[in-house]
Amino acid sequence: MQQELWERNRGHHQEVDVCSFISLGRLLRFGFSSMFGFGGRTLALAERHRWMPPGQRREFAVIKTLANLKPEDCELLFLPVKTVQTGASQDDSATDGEDTEEEGEWKTLQGLYLNISIMAIPCLCSMAPRGLAPNTRLANGSMALITAGNTSRSEFVKHLKRYNSVSNQFSFSFVETHSVQAVRLRPRSAVGWADETLEENEECDSKTTPIISSEGTYPWNIDGDLLDVPNELLIRVHPRLLTLYGEEVEEADESPVKCSCI
Repeated sequence: MQQELWERNRGHHQEVDVCSFISLGRLLRFGFSSMFGFGGRTLALAERHRWMPPGQRREFAVIKTLANLKPEDCELLFLPVKTVQTGASQDDSATDGEDTEEEGEWKTLQGLYLNISIMAIPCLCSMAPRGLAPNTRLANGSMALITAGNTSRSEFVKHLKRYNSVSNQFSFSFVETHSVQAVRLRPRSAVGWADETLEENEECDSKTTPIISSEGTYPWNIDGDLLDVPNELLIRVHPRLLTLYGEEVEEADESPVKCSCI
């Protein structure tokens, strides 16, 4: 299979959008996908239990984070993608660059969110055959901003399970999607995650109580790596920054694999 893919993609070049992650004016890293809230806290918990086998560690972290599910109180500012009426397809008409961004109007969302994803690529995988962000592409000059607002644990689990099927994972009243060029996320509650002993002994009410603690950083999941950010984070798309060998894949080659976590 790998030889067949190599032969098929030989000579093809695929441009790919890349995101920059900036905090307090300092560039932290480049990447393609990021998650704040449930996605970040699940990874942070898994990293604290690296003595477990990888599969067991992931399942433990998902179940534990769901059991102690709480929303993040934050403010989101985002710059919507502008399109031009020139007959070009929508995927190719997103404006890019610093100058056009200055001309745009930033939109604001604020409230309690269980998870926020910002992704410049679809993130197709066996666990998400349609992709974690199926409404974006590798090189269309935009990012998908996906917000899961505060809701019951059961409804949030239904949303997560949809990623493992071909159903629309965004057809919930608490989920919003936006096509954006830049996102600025400002957490408004005290930072961090409660001490593990408190997590085990206190019942969490995800309908009313945001996360409040005093650790001083916010965990982000960026391309599967844990990044602790002390303050707000600016995420900006850089259209077609990389050129790779290959071509865009619309569907995952793997058959869907059901997750035993949820």
